[in-house]
Amino acid sequence: MAAIDLNADLGETVDGVPTADDEAMFAVVSSASVACGGHAGDVASMTDAVRGAVAQGVAVGAHPSFVDRAGFGRVALAVPPDLLREQVRAQIAALARVGADLRYVKPHGALYHAVSADPEAAGAVAAAVADVAADLGRTLPLLGMPGAIVDAAASRGIPFFVEAFLDRGYLPSGALVPRSDPGALLHDAEVVAARAVTLATGGGVAAVDGSIIEVDAASLCLHGDTPGSVAMARAVRAALDAAGVEVRAPW
Repeated sequence: MAAIDLNADLGETVDGVPTADDEAMFAVVSSASVACGGHAGDVASMTDAVRGAVAQGVAVGAHPSFVDRAGFGRVALAVPPDLLREQVRAQIAALARVGADLRYVKPHGALYHAVSADPEAAGAVAAAVADVAADLGRTLPLLGMPGAIVDAAASRGIPFFVEAFLDRGYLPSGALVPRSDPGALLHDAEVVAARAVTLATGGGVAAVDGSIIEVDAASLCLHGDTPGSVAMARAVRAALDAAGVEVRAPW
């Protein structure tokens, strides 16, 4: 039986207000990337997210970002590698302190793209993950798109898992369509569900020009703050179940 992870970015509370229906999403996904203070979230929201995940048997991952609450972590910042390492380490550690049984780390937003393109940023993040893994006494995998982060993770002995996005448009290069451009976000639950089945069964993902990008993904992502995310998540889970694809965390 084919198997795939279904993850969502959750716990993204801003000024005490959740950006997603976390409870509904926890009932559908197998992994949750929980905001840990850089772009969103605080001790209370992290604690609630960990409890919600545990109640539904969902694996918890840390979702660190550039320290940028005003820009929700979606603005690229020039941060020296040593400082970036410490900021990311502190965010992951903060989630661990509220009782999270951390299973993986997935950078958020602009940091996610930076570690794919910039070896220095990738090295800083990989070092931060290695720092926390050493404190925990076990391996802590990284989740993301291929790029500089793959080599950075390997240099630290960190397992790397490739993910694909269900609710984001792809450029023919394999990069995501910038959020400011048309086609950046997908909203049709049927289209998103069909994409999930295709990816889970090795069919790749269609770019905005119709070309097919080969992606050997271990995890599929839905953003919790995307409008209609719950309906899309439920449609995806139903489609995967109907196709005989087991939804489970690989960590």
